[in-house]
Amino acid sequence: MAAIAEDGKAGHARYTYRLRVSSKARTALLSEWDRCRWVWNQCVATSRAAHKAEEKCGPAALDRMLTGWRGEHEWLRAGGSVPQQQAVRDFATSRTKALKDMKARLPVLRRSGMPRFKKRAVAHPTLNYTRRGFRLKDARLCLAGGISLTVVWSRELPTEPSSVRIHRDSLGHWYASFVVRTEPQPLPSTGAAIGIDWGVKETATTTSDDHDLPHPEHGRKAAGKLAGYQRMMARRKPRRGQAASKGYRKARRQAAKAHKKIARQRQDTARKWAKRVVTDFDHLAVEDFRPKFLAKSTMARKAADAAISATKHELITMARKHGRDLRLVHPAHTTMDCGRRGARTKHALPLSERTYTCTACGAVSPRDKNSARVMLVRAGLDPATADRVRPGGPPARQAA
Repeated sequence: MAAIAEDGKAGHARYTYRLRVSSKARTALLSEWDRCRWVWNQCVATSRAAHKAEEKCGPAALDRMLTGWRGEHEWLRAGGSVPQQQAVRDFATSRTKALKDMKARLPVLRRSGMPRFKKRAVAHPTLNYTRRGFRLKDARLCLAGGISLTVVWSRELPTEPSSVRIHRDSLGHWYASFVVRTEPQPLPSTGAAIGIDWGVKETATTTSDDHDLPHPEHGRKAAGKLAGYQRMMARRKPRRGQAASKGYRKARRQAAKAHKKIARQRQDTARKWAKRVVTDFDHLAVEDFRPKFLAKSTMARKAADAAISATKHELITMARKHGRDLRLVHPAHTTMDCGRRGARTKHALPLSERTYTCTACGAVSPRDKNSARVMLVRAGLDPATADRVRPGGPPARQAA
């Protein structure tokens, strides 16, 4: 479910349902995807040519080009205009965001890349429809072009959807993701605040010992089984130009199922932890940590298994859904500052040093606990629920 508006008013959320797709509907969806993918690739080629010629290529120009492409090609005109228009708008949005990041001179690891060509064998089919491109009739989803799909209604939609996204995952399962308006669901006030610091040894270290999130290690537990499937794929890999064998397709599907299970386990763990934190605390000071740079370090495997980005996303979503005050804190120098006095050490602590000792007040505390307390101080919150620290000695336990 997507995030609700931060101002506490009505926002938008996504409700995703499984689809039962017939062979006829599957052929129609793949045909629509081929047309939308062609439109996307044409937008990429046009944008690159305009960039070389130092010409402008805005959304309005791309819309006019789409009209011309539909007039030139009868096979493109045979498809629905709504998903093709959405493909152009999605391209324009991603291109605009990439240009803004480049103008802002953000670091390379924080930039959003320019749109690239979508290959049929790599990209998963995704179709976007606005309200005039679909309708719900007799509990079935009817798309433009006479495509009728059976929806597995696991729960009811709260309101009428404004748009829908049809997509297929790596297992070949089709899903419909509806966008609906939702109202915030406030929880009872507790008056407590919590600071959260992200890490690899522990996914989330907080100022409350009872709310720390240990590393679940879902990927490490399934590594043996996944390696077996990958070895089967390597042995049965077809030669260039040859069709894949039945054994290779079976091994690839088993590997995809293992990856899907790991992703769902991580999401389930993150949601349960986020729900518990949001229920017990009104104010959340969260480190605005971007772990993408860890992919090029020696901790890449363990960092990817920790799923910091997914956990952070679920926490933000849950806080906005229930109207909690969540503040993102810049992570610079959080391991060098003291959580009590705000003093900063002269040198950055190495990763091997897990205890922080303040040179100004003599406070001693675990490194991650101190960073979590710094989050509270920087966010301007009252660190009343933070771990108590005794100067010159080991950290004391938090009071009950």
